Amino acid sequence: MSNQPFEGRYEGTYEEHDPYRQPQQESEDQQSPHQGQQQGQGPQAQQQGQGQPDWQQHTQQWEGRTWETQTHSSVPAADTAYLPPQAYPAYGEPQQGPQGYGGAVGDPLPSEAPAQPWTPAAEAPAQEPAAEPVGVRLRPDGIPLADATPAEIAADATSDYGPATVTGNARITDAQRARAEGRSPIIEPGMQPAALTAVLALLLSGAAAIGAYALVVPLVLLQGVTAAGWFRLNGMWPARQGIALAFAGALTADVALLAAGRENAPAAILGTLGVWVLLTLVLQLRSHADPDTRMYGLMATVASAALAIIATGHLAAEPDAVTVGCAAVAVAILARALPLPTPASVVVALLAAAGAGIAVGGMTDLGSQGAFLGLGAGVCALIGHRAASYDYPSRFVHFTAGVALPLAAAAPAVYLLGRALG
Repeated sequence: MSNQPFEGRYEGTYEEHDPYRQPQQESEDQQSPHQGQQQGQGPQAQQQGQGQPDWQQHTQQWEGRTWETQTHSSVPAADTAYLPPQAYPAYGEPQQGPQGYGGAVGDPLPSEAPAQPWTPAAEAPAQEPAAEPVGVRLRPDGIPLADATPAEIAADATSDYGPATVTGNARITDAQRARAEGRSPIIEPGMQPAALTAVLALLLSGAAAIGAYALVVPLVLLQGVTAAGWFRLNGMWPARQGIALAFAGALTADVALLAAGRENAPAAILGTLGVWVLLTLVLQLRSHADPDTRMYGLMATVASAALAIIATGHLAAEPDAVTVGCAAVAVAILARALPLPTPASVVVALLAAAGAGIAVGGMTDLGSQGAFLGLGAGVCALIGHRAASYDYPSRFVHFTAGVALPLAAAAPAVYLLGRALG
């Protein structure tokens, strides 16, 4: 391989670029080397047979096809810069000639639409419709409830939920509607929870006539619903630990009563209640919540456990007293759920409870004294029913506390009046 320099072999090919040279001069300069090469191809072809320089013998030469960029003639810009506007056939009109992609070859381009003048109204954003304020309820015809007549409001209040709206507002319950409208916080459970209370009361009444162990089954159900319903009534949910603690106290009271007997029922019930209050206090002291939250949890847990444990009074009372008292509770709650004014409904419920006490007492040894037992049980049941109606309760509260509290509250009256009258 030759060590001779290559400076002299490419002289004149790399000249300094002049930015101010005309394009025509550059094109002539570019053509001149090609013309010189074409003129010199004849002598070089004759000398190839005689011998080639040393640097050409050791240089790799590519003879394959390459992209040739100098063979295509460029189109002058002046030929296409100022084309006159051409008309294009309108949509739906037949087109002449062979059709290709986007029209026939050589078809004129469509003329541009004249630009519309700018106006401030075009830049103004579209005015969005005013959104409905949250909490305002509409009737199905779109009229706000505040503008409706009293008759329309009364007809609309019969439904459990408000009508669906087209503005994305959620359907509200009776409790939320009453709170938003500033109405009374007392919302009574209604007929369905009253029917469930009556069914559970009749189960207790019939099981008491069978025996103590048969009474345990509906009693445990009553105690579990009582523990859960009281926490939900106080707005504490799910509160699994508190419900489990209260329910465990009720089960403990049942076991202690069955072990000690009816003659030792006060000691079994009150002893279990005292132990559970102390246990609840210790657990709340170990909590890391703030003092207000701990006090609120302590009161709710103690009250729930107390109601569930006091319900054990049905197991401690005489079987005849349980039969009469639970039957009176069932009738009183059904009468209270009738669509009557509150004072009239209370009077009718108490009279119905007394009548049920007389009717069922005639089937037992109590006789006519069952009226007093039925009346006392009915009063306590109405107190529990009133407690389950307080502070805008939801339907879940009605089907838990509204079902269990009347029977749980009637347990002390059943026990005490049964002992007094028996």
